[in-house]
Parts: sequence; C-alpha cells; structure tokens
Amino acid sequence: MSPRAGRVVVLAGGIGGARLVDGLAAVLGPDALTIIVNTGDDFEHLGLWISPDVDTVMYTLAGLSDRERGWGLAGETFRAMEGVAKLGGPSWFGLGDRDLATHLVRTDRRRRGERLTDITASLSQAVGVAHHILPMSDSPRQTRLHLHDGRTLDFQQWLVGEHGAPAVRAVEYEGARGPTPEVLAAVTRAELVVLAPSNPYVSIDPILSLEGIRSIVDSKPTIALSPIVRGRAVKGPLAAMLRDVSSLAASAAGVLAHYGGLVDACVVEHGDASDIEGTPTFETSTIMGDRSDRARLAREVLAFAERTFA
Repeated sequence: MSPRAGRVVVLAGGIGGARLVDGLAAVLGPDALTIIVNTGDDFEHLGLWISPDVDTVMYTLAGLSDRERGWGLAGETFRAMEGVAKLGGPSWFGLGDRDLATHLVRTDRRRRGERLTDITASLSQAVGVAHHILPMSDSPRQTRLHLHDGRTLDFQQWLVGEHGAPAVRAVEYEGARGPTPEVLAAVTRAELVVLAPSNPYVSIDPILSLEGIRSIVDSKPTIALSPIVRGRAVKGPLAAMLRDVSSLAASAAGVLAHYGGLVDACVVEHGDASDIEGTPTFETSTIMGDRSDRARLAREVLAFAERTFA
C-alpha cells in the first residue's frame, strides 16, 4: 500500500511542524493521517496548564492561528496579560484573551483526572479539527536545557523568558517516559513516519525519547524535512543549538547527522543537498506560506516517499 493511501504518522512540534501538518491534512483524510505532538514544553503558568505545541497544531489545522506570529489565535488581544503585568504578576509568557479559554478548560479537566489525550480530542473536535492530534504523553515530561553559563532552565523559561539567547550545552528530558497507548499504537501501525521540519532537540527528540518509540520508528520507512534552509533555521534557535550542543554544521546534513541513521530519506530546500551523501534526497521549496503552499509541499513529500519506498 502506498503512503498516500495508508497510515502516515507525523512527529511534530513548533510552527514548522504545524504548517506541514496543515498541508498533509489537506491531502490526507483523518483515517490516513495521525499527528503525534511534542509535550516536552508543556508547563504550568498562572495556575493554568499550557500545551503550546498541541495548541499550535490544533489552531493551525482549524484555520484559526495567527499567520504572522505562527502561534496563538488570529486577531487576538492581550488585555488580561496587560492586567497581570500591572498587578506585578508574571507576564513574560503571553496568553491571549481568547486563548485563555483553551487553557482554562484544559486545566479544569486535568484537575478532574481526565487524560490530556482525551482533552485534546475534545478541544480539537470543538474547533472543527477532524484529524487525530495525539499528545506524546499524558504525564508531564519536561525538556530541560543545560546552559554553558552553568544554569539549567525549563524550555519555556529559556525560549520565551530569555529569548533563546543563552548558549545550550545539553538537552535533557525529565519525567514519565511512557507514551500513551494511542501513540504507541499509531507508530506501530504506521506505514510511513514523517519527521516534521521542527527543532530536533526540543520538538522531535522528546517524542523519540519515550520508551519504545525510537526503535519502532527505526523499523519504519522514515522521511525527514529539514528545518535548516541555506544554513539558517527557518524560525528559532536550531542553528546555534546544532553547533553548541552537538558541534554539527547548521545544514540539512547536520540535521541528518543528529538523527543518527534513523532517517531513510529527506526533503530539503533547493541547493541544500550538496553535502548529503548516502540518503535519498528531494530538493524543493520548503518555506511554507499560505495553505495552498503547505498542501503543495505535502503532495511533494508524499510523492517522493512513494517513489522512494515503493
């Protein structure tokens, strides 16, 4: 069975991952596509449980996300956070006024003992998303960054609180290591695994670090999209992390080296395949703008996978 007609599983996080998923959802039905989303950057803020990557994927698939920022809701206001700042509260992490509804409902349901998987399914359905969005874990598993200056910060404290500026020495994942039964089942029955153009250290590796997931992915046809374009990260601090954490070049080849043989084929920006050896590679325009552009890239990825793994 070709990947187009079979089960495609995407590991995703961040804005790039959400945009690729949006394209894939435009060409694959809910029965053919499952999205497993990083929860390593989930955290509690102002008493609310925040799942940034889950919400970015959900809002993007629903057509509700802010196109310029890439996260949050379009047309959002931040009056509540302005009030928090005036009252001397922690306002370093911005929560939109309408976005607060998502966090309030999620937090209330978690406190009543519901699983994050079930909450996410309900929230997704409420905003009109038909495809399956699976948080990687129902239990907290936080990404922790060990910095060259000797400090250790949670991911959001580093990325948002300190703008991702301090150099990272190492990345660690702390907490429960078990994937959800739904995640384990999805990866097990997958006919194609796609690693989205997300930061490997903080979006993809947290998923792969869960018990049994990397070994199952290793047994599947796996294709990765490079989040590095012409030596620079499309968004975020990945270029510096490749250098500071792994002494790798900020290149598509550096991303492949980081994955250490897990990837069977890759999709890169035009001109970025010159230093890749031994891995089937497809060059195209990987910068995703509007939804038609995302669908175009998704079709190209699936066609390349079908040719490569036929």
